[in-house]
Amino acid sequence: MLPPLPAERARGILGAAARAHVLVVGDAMLDKFIAGRVTRISPEAPVPVVMFDHETHRIGGAANVAHNLAAIGGRATLIAVTGRDDAAATLAEACRHAGISPAFVGDAARPTTTKVRIVTERNQQVARVDYELDAEIAGEIEQKVVTTVQQQASDASAIVISDYLKGGVTMQVMRAAVDAARQRHIPVLVDPKIPHIDYYAGATIVTPNHQEAEIAANIRVRTDDDARLAARVFRERASCEAVLITRGDQGMWLLAEGVEDALPASAREVADVTGAGDTVIATLALALAAGATFIEATQLANQAAGIAVAKFGPAVVTPAELLRAVETAAAI
Repeated sequence: MLPPLPAERARGILGAAARAHVLVVGDAMLDKFIAGRVTRISPEAPVPVVMFDHETHRIGGAANVAHNLAAIGGRATLIAVTGRDDAAATLAEACRHAGISPAFVGDAARPTTTKVRIVTERNQQVARVDYELDAEIAGEIEQKVVTTVQQQASDASAIVISDYLKGGVTMQVMRAAVDAARQRHIPVLVDPKIPHIDYYAGATIVTPNHQEAEIAANIRVRTDDDARLAARVFRERASCEAVLITRGDQGMWLLAEGVEDALPASAREVADVTGAGDTVIATLALALAAGATFIEATQLANQAAGIAVAKFGPAVVTPAELLRAVETAAAI
């Protein structure tokens, strides 16, 4: 097991992170919630009738990664493909409110990816309606994204690819990110989807979850030895520099230059794992952008994940929360 990160070093990394600019490229989404009361069943079909009370929205997907970056103290720019619709305007305004700079490419041929959830006053989900087109972007739209990546990367300290298989991450977009990062000598981090594993060649670090690592490596991961082998196979398949497998309550496994080791899970209470992967890659990116080593960045990301899963819904982590978690871990 890797030793805990000294609190003084964590303070130094987070202090430097405040000056970092991280470019997030990927599939942004709008999560919309329509809430109401259920008192009867419809006479037309065996479904509940929801009496509308209110509606809210949150930013999700790649936008949640950018939100986490901004909450920890970094400067985040988000490149994503949206529709030319009201949802795109709502998403852009919500991003700005969260401290994110949106650099959206509008595509009239597709809707802004939106997940509409109908929920009761007890937070029970009745139904979900998805507005999306997951075909990969191409032609003029793809070229606009590539150009935007090249422009926005000019002062970036790190680039994150947040791939949700909604069409915004293509081979050409990934190549543009890797080439731009190589020119600036900055890291490229990828939150992957296995059907795109061949896209990620040249990435600095890829962060599959437990299931994704198993599928990519065709290995059941139950022990640290299994995780070690799966990480090696994954790194070879993805042609990346390093791999961080997130293993839920089993912690993490890091494979990087000079290190192959486990980190125990930092969470003491788990309320909701939604968005935990976004928290991990955001913290990892900001720490690397601030000059942290792979080990130091992973230790911070592990603590951030432990904080995030103790909250309900896609949660963000503040620098103060992160420092307290590091101090607690160092004192144990």
